[in-house]
Amino acid sequence: MKLLNHTSKYLAILLVPLISIWAFIFYYAMLDEIYDSLDDGLENQKILLLERLPTNPEILEHNDLDLWSHAITPISKKQYEQFEDRNSDTLMYMLNERDFEPVRVYETTLAYNDNYYKVKFITSMVEEDDLIQDLVVYLIVLYASLMIAIVILNNLMLKKIWKPFHSLMRQLRDFRIEKNHHIKTIDTNIEEFKLLNTSITTLIDQSRARYLEQQHFIENASHELQTPLAISINKLELFLENTKLPADDIKTMASVLDNLGRLTRLNKSLLLLSKIENRQFVDEETIDFNSLTANIIGDFEDLASHKHIVLHLEEHSNLNFQMNKDLAVVLMTNLVKNAIIHGQRNNTVTIKIHEKSISISNFGVAEALNANLIFSRFKKISNDKKSTGLGLAIAKAISEKYGIGLEYRYSEEHIFKLTFF
Repeated sequence: MKLLNHTSKYLAILLVPLISIWAFIFYYAMLDEIYDSLDDGLENQKILLLERLPTNPEILEHNDLDLWSHAITPISKKQYEQFEDRNSDTLMYMLNERDFEPVRVYETTLAYNDNYYKVKFITSMVEEDDLIQDLVVYLIVLYASLMIAIVILNNLMLKKIWKPFHSLMRQLRDFRIEKNHHIKTIDTNIEEFKLLNTSITTLIDQSRARYLEQQHFIENASHELQTPLAISINKLELFLENTKLPADDIKTMASVLDNLGRLTRLNKSLLLLSKIENRQFVDEETIDFNSLTANIIGDFEDLASHKHIVLHLEEHSNLNFQMNKDLAVVLMTNLVKNAIIHGQRNNTVTIKIHEKSISISNFGVAEALNANLIFSRFKKISNDKKSTGLGLAIAKAISEKYGIGLEYRYSEEHIFKLTFF
């Protein structure tokens, strides 16, 4: 519809100078035609006068323009021979109008019975100001009629022509590849729209095929990795339980188990991150973050107690937001766990809930961290070997998926703030 409105606007802008030029040409062409017609009429009066002279010679005594439409004045032969016919415009007082009105004057000569005369003929003519006024009115009516015709054309004919395009644009605006949406094209006889429909359909089919291939690869790769990792960990644990080894060998085997455990966690985190980025979490509901945060704090009480950290929840308002429940749990879990793991012992982790934001603060290292790198993948804040370096990257991916602002700042405390728009 915007395109149609722009079309109307540009056509209106284009019509103004075109109509003005046309009106200018038409006005002067019409004036020229009027003058030609008047001049022909005046010359015809001369012919009629000459035809009436033989039977009505007293016409030669007509010298008052107020009484007759002509005035005859005797002249010499020399004046007669040197005189050239001419047409001119002048003003003449009209009794019926009680005003001076424009008239057309034709001055010529005639010879009769060896006498010579100058004859002046007059006739009323169109007033230019009235002509211009009428022309302006007609032009305004013409312009308004053209604009009405253009609007009707845009809203009926062009709207029908562009219907396949607008239908396609509406579907593309709401299209989500992860929801297996389908695009329904409208049959059209316009070649450009046919090409557009074909190209869009082909592109969507190819994108969906690549998306499914990637989704299956991630799921298969994760599953195939999880199985041998779980088997290896179980066998190593059984081996350690059933076999007496020297202390050094036990430390080596424990290190192997730690690395395998870290690899398992890393595999799960990468799978989760890929699913988030591929928008595979499509189910959404209204999440009560007050209740959710309270439950997560309860789950981390033991870990916090182990580090002698107090978890403090401040609820200043209720916060509800539409998103996937599993991702909401992962988001809050990663941020709270991060604050506990990197918090100082014998200190406090504070979670504040406001109407549109949640802030999680802790006392950690006594310096600000690099805000540009802290959400990067595999970026570790501590030297914890069990950390995968993906917790904050996953939190950032979830927040970006739902348009939630996630920022970090340092002000005596390390503060992570979620802003729900």
